[in-house]
Parts: sequence; C-alpha cells; structure tokens
Amino acid sequence: MKSFRKTLTVNVPARMDFVNITGDVETALAESGIQEGLCLVNAMHITASVFINDDESGLHEDYRRWLEKLAPFSPSPDVYHHNRTGEDNGDAHHKRQIMGREVVVAVTDGKLDFGTWERIFYGEFDGNRPKRLLIKIIGE
Repeated sequence: MKSFRKTLTVNVPARMDFVNITGDVETALAESGIQEGLCLVNAMHITASVFINDDESGLHEDYRRWLEKLAPFSPSPDVYHHNRTGEDNGDAHHKRQIMGREVVVAVTDGKLDFGTWERIFYGEFDGNRPKRLLIKIIGE
C-alpha cells in the first residue's frame, strides 16, 4: 500500500468564509498516483473546518447565518470563557465543532468518488492568518 502526504496553506482575509478546495485535493490525488484507496483532508487548526457539500452560494450564506445564530462572534470574556485567556475566538471553536474537522473520500479509478454535487470545502472561522490543511491519501 502506498501513502501520500501533502499540506496546503490557506489564508482567508475574512473572519469567516468557505473555500472550495476540491481542485487542490484532485491535484494532490493526481500527484500521488494512487488509483484505489482513501483520501483524508483535515484542517490542522482548531478554528477551521473541512466539510463536503454543494458549491452553492445561497447554501454558504445560510451556513454563515446559521453558525452566527448558534455561536455569535463576541470578544467578550462574559460570553465565552475561552476569551478569558486573552483570545477573542471562542465562537470559532464552536463553529468548527459544528462543521467538523475532516472528510474522507473514496478513491476509485484515480478519481475522488463523489456524489453528483459533492465538493470539498475549507471553512474558516477565525481568519486573517495562514492555516494548514493536511491531505493524506492511502491505497494502491
């Protein structure tokens, strides 16, 4: 069995945004030479997410609004105890927990084995600084 590892660096200028990284993952898969196996993609930061869904702007706006209702941004230590450490990103940790850390996609015939509308996204919840993503592909 072969194993391939690649990291990507993402720097989102907004506090919260979603970036389609499907092309980057497909490029890594091509570089790996793996035809059958599994591809893991995960955010290596606790205020960011990787998830699979449709690349539709209305859906992404719905996510933004929904996440802000569930965990609204507030730098106040009265709202998030985490902010008592000097941070202001307590909300970002909650948003990441909701949206998830990673995805695993089957690799079949050298391609990501997606459903019709599935794409891979990086979710940023505490932007304005570089963050890493891990792509790990195993198989033959």
